[in-house]
Amino acid sequence: MFEIKVKIVSQAHHRNGISGAPFDVCIFDYTDDKFHWKRMVGVLFDDLKDHTAVFDLAKLAIGDITFGSNSWRGDEFEKPLREALAEATND
Repeated sequence: MFEIKVKIVSQAHHRNGISGAPFDVCIFDYTDDKFHWKRMVGVLFDDLKDHTAVFDLAKLAIGDITFGSNSWRGDEFEKPLREALAEATND
């Protein structure tokens, strides 16, 4: 397995109403094992560790939310994304 490298482009925190689970959403650049860069969207829930969703932004833009086409291993992205978000918040 390779190291996932991410760079946060923009981020926002959503409280998700008055009783929903708050979450962070970010647009980030990521490089794959072939060093191709992709622009992605990540959704990370505050109180629900291991609950991370990741999508390819270009595929979302054309309406592709299909499993197997625009599905990514959130469990592999969670740690690097949380670390990058924490670092971006401190800058």
